Amino acid sequence: MNLEQYFGDWPVDNVAAALVGTREAALGDDTRVFELASVTKLLSAYAVLIAVEEGAFSLDDASGPPSSTIRHLLAHASGVGFDTREPQKAPGERRIYSSAGYEILADHVEESTGIAFADYAREGVFEPLGMGDTEIYGSAGHGGRSSIRDLRAFAAELLEPTLLDPSTLGEAFTNQFGDLRGVVPGYGMQKPCPWGLGFEIKGDKSPHWTGDGMPASTVGHFGMAGTYLWVAGGQACVVLTDREFGDWAKPLWQETNTALWEALA
Repeated sequence: MNLEQYFGDWPVDNVAAALVGTREAALGDDTRVFELASVTKLLSAYAVLIAVEEGAFSLDDASGPPSSTIRHLLAHASGVGFDTREPQKAPGERRIYSSAGYEILADHVEESTGIAFADYAREGVFEPLGMGDTEIYGSAGHGGRSSIRDLRAFAAELLEPTLLDPSTLGEAFTNQFGDLRGVVPGYGMQKPCPWGLGFEIKGDKSPHWTGDGMPASTVGHFGMAGTYLWVAGGQACVVLTDREFGDWAKPLWQETNTALWEALA
């Protein structure tokens, strides 16, 4: 498949894209490092889930505000705000998209393992997958950078996990805490707003950055750096750009993913 026809005329200075899975293809500089913004949350969530499997703590251990757990924080259901650790709602009441919640998770990993979160992610996720261009250098919620080469390796891991038990990854792809409503940044209030353990779930959200016709079980994340990753039906797609998310990306991302999904089918 020629990805140039889908991404080649995007209004960005640089774009790199890849399909992984049933169909394989790539576009752009394989090693160019891009800011990930909130796609970082997928890498951070994976590191947290590895810590769970290693026995550092459990998903239902307390963390964050009173009555909140690791599971709440991963699923944006702890009640903390987008950029504040102060609770805005009771845990389990509303899906409040939060980078602060991921910073709480990073602190929990550090306190439980004695290893700095950036090092834990590097040793537990990036090095085993050969992701030498990838690092979390700031917030566990949005302070990461990577290349398309590295994220192809991560996408392959999401399709056939080697670092996590498949049942753990299945749980990460499963909606947590029922039909909570919440806001998807840039796309407004969604009722409901399904989310797994780190992974956004498409569900019936509309409008949405994934494509029309893509299954409700599609999971992934996008970042305000103009980046996204999705997994659906044995296929994964990663796109990295150097233009901040904005009106240019809507409805372009949705239209592109719709056309790409139709071609894959």
